[in-house]
Amino acid sequence: MKNSTILIAVGKDAPLDDLARKLETIRAIPAKVDILLVGVVPHFPYYEIGAPPYGTTVTPPEWQDALSETKTALKAKQEEIETLLQQHGIDGGISVISADASQVSDIIAPRAMLCDIALVSEDLRETDFLFAQITHGILFRSPVGMILNAPDAQVLAQSKRVFVAWNPELHAARAVHQALPILRQAEEVTIGMVDPVMRTYRAGEDPGVDLAKWLSGHGCKVTIQQYPSGGRDIGRSILDRSKEIGADLVVMGAYSHSRARQAVFGGTTRTMIEQTEQAVFLAH
Repeated sequence: MKNSTILIAVGKDAPLDDLARKLETIRAIPAKVDILLVGVVPHFPYYEIGAPPYGTTVTPPEWQDALSETKTALKAKQEEIETLLQQHGIDGGISVISADASQVSDIIAPRAMLCDIALVSEDLRETDFLFAQITHGILFRSPVGMILNAPDAQVLAQSKRVFVAWNPELHAARAVHQALPILRQAEEVTIGMVDPVMRTYRAGEDPGVDLAKWLSGHGCKVTIQQYPSGGRDIGRSILDRSKEIGADLVVMGAYSHSRARQAVFGGTTRTMIEQTEQAVFLAH
C-alpha cells in the first residue's frame, strides 16, 4: 500500500478520534489520503413555494435555516479535519460534498476513480439512503475496492489473517486482484469456499487450487478451506468461518446478482454490507 492514495469518506458527525487512528495508520504505511466530507442538504420543499399570479415566490425560512446549519456544521468539521491532517503530517487534503443525497453517487465516483482504495467511515451508516449512495458510487462507478468496518484502518497496514470468500466469478476475481497489496502483506490467506461446485469447465475438480497457486506466486502463504452451508445464508456462513480463523479482513466480490434482486430477496453482498462485526473488502 506504500505511496497509494486512500479515499476516506466521512460525515459531519464523524468522531475525530476514529479519523485520527485511520490517519496514523496511513501515515505509517506511508500513503496519501483524500478525505471526502459528505454532507446532505435538506430537500427543497417545492410544494411550499408560492407562484405568481396566485402568490409570491418565497423560499421557506425553515429550509433556509436548515441549509445554513448544514453548511456551518460542514465548515466547522472541515476546519477540524484540516487541523488533524497537519497534526499527523499526512500528505493529502480534504474536500466537501454538499448536495442532495440522490446526487452523492454521481459526485463521489470521480473522486474514487483517482484513488487506489476507499474507506467508508462508520458514522455514514446513520442514514441508510446516503450510505447506499456512497457504496453505489464507489462499487459501481469507480474501479477501486471499498473497505467497511475498519475504525483504525489497520487492515491496510498489516492484516494477519485474510479470508478470501472465493467463487470462480468475475467479481470475486476483481476483488482478489484489487486486494493483492493487502494479501501480500498478510501472514496467512485462507481461500474459503462455501458449497463449491466441482466442475471441470468452471472451478476444476479441486476448487481454489488455481487461485492458491497464483497467490503463492506473489508470496502469499495460502490455505484452502471448503465449507458446507447446511442451507444457511451464504453471507452468514462467510462471517462464521472468518470468525473461526480469526480473520482481520474478508475479501469478496460484490453483487454477482443484480442490486434489484438483492434488495428484494437479500443476498450475500447485502449481508456483508449491512453487518458491522467484520472488516470487509468489496469490489464489483
